Amino acid sequence: MRRVSQFLIAAPTSGSGKTTVSRGLMALLTQKGLAVQPFKCGPDYIDTKYHTAVCGRASINLDTFMASGEHVCELYARHAVSADVCIVEGMMGMFDGYDRDRGSSAEIAQLLQLPVVLVVDAKSAAYSMAPLLSGFIHFRPDVRIAGVIFNRVGSPRHYEMLREVCAEVGITCLGYLPKEKVLEQESRYLGLDFSRSKGTDAIGTLTRLLEQCVDWKLLLAKTAVPLRETRERDKEFVGGRKPGNLRILVARNEESFSFIYEEHLEMLRGMGRISFFDPEKDVPIAQDTDLLYLPGGYPEKHSMALAGARQVKESVREYIERGGKTLAECGGMIYLSYAIGYDKREHESGGSGFDRMAGVFPFYISNESEYRKLTLGYRSFDYKGQRLRGHEFHYTQFGKSGTAPDDSKKELYMPPTVVQVYNAKGQPVNTPVFRYKNTIASYTHLYWGETDIMRLFE
Repeated sequence: MRRVSQFLIAAPTSGSGKTTVSRGLMALLTQKGLAVQPFKCGPDYIDTKYHTAVCGRASINLDTFMASGEHVCELYARHAVSADVCIVEGMMGMFDGYDRDRGSSAEIAQLLQLPVVLVVDAKSAAYSMAPLLSGFIHFRPDVRIAGVIFNRVGSPRHYEMLREVCAEVGITCLGYLPKEKVLEQESRYLGLDFSRSKGTDAIGTLTRLLEQCVDWKLLLAKTAVPLRETRERDKEFVGGRKPGNLRILVARNEESFSFIYEEHLEMLRGMGRISFFDPEKDVPIAQDTDLLYLPGGYPEKHSMALAGARQVKESVREYIERGGKTLAECGGMIYLSYAIGYDKREHESGGSGFDRMAGVFPFYISNESEYRKLTLGYRSFDYKGQRLRGHEFHYTQFGKSGTAPDDSKKELYMPPTVVQVYNAKGQPVNTPVFRYKNTIASYTHLYWGETDIMRLFE
């Protein structure tokens, strides 16, 4: 069985530097001529964009709430098989999951039998690292920590003290990153904002520092383990149904429709022929489409451009009114709303405060500061005989019902939800799921890697 360097990068807490180290190692090892396959724990669309840009290979999400353990193993094995190195970026703290350590980076490391590289923020600490490292080494013996990389190290003397700690507690010290302002990132809107150039400005400095300060050859040697066996995907069934000749249309652009799991695209390719369109460009969609997929993104940041593309909005509305099958997730649902409300002083044009969307649903979405708040968490619900899982992560909210605050005098209201939605602990939440003709829409970003999505429209 082929041995491949493969590891999961975790940290004691969020903000320790695992994203920085993950991207840096991906870039460094790719520059060394290795085929690096990136993965990301959790329902993250943004970090995977950086991974893909750095490695030249699509980054794959691994999530044990949204998918079964068997599916996660199959996904990992299928994408790892052609790689020289596999790097999985963890999420939050190593043992932080949706229910204690369920769904955590540690659970995924244990499931996939991956060695863990621990990234520890060493700022203002030295010997106090001893009990912290000892705790992580011994807390879960079934999760092997292959070594530690220290972040924000103040000086060579500081690093020597940390190396002594590692020798005392019996963990391999793989190196460090010094404190560097250029590596510090801005606060992020819905995670890392891929539209900002600053996210990649420091990559050259980062790879240089990692090559100088981290023993990457030792890292590869310490994490070389047998590659998991993969079974060939059943060609007779993709996503629970036979491959077909469906004409599938997917909204996609740089930002307003950009939250798409790679596994979804693979499933859709197995179901038929995919075409993409940009709702910011005023080109009507084809009415003979069999499935329209409107994924999430940042439509509220581009509401003026979306509002101005009238022909495409009208064609989408016509398609839906004719009974066209449509799945709209979060940003896609926002696009199908009556309008997006915003603070005039913050808007790109200083316009009317109300940008009209496709108008399929009789509510508006508020991006106004007085209503804006973060809503996040895993979600699940049963629909058409299938258990659907996903997550919410948005700042916009549903606007108030009543007469539209523009010249249309249209009456706005919230249609009833077609199912009860629950959080990760099985508690009911007030997230609605809308069904209009053959259109299903919600704030929930679904993961349908194990779902027959066409059954949802029955």
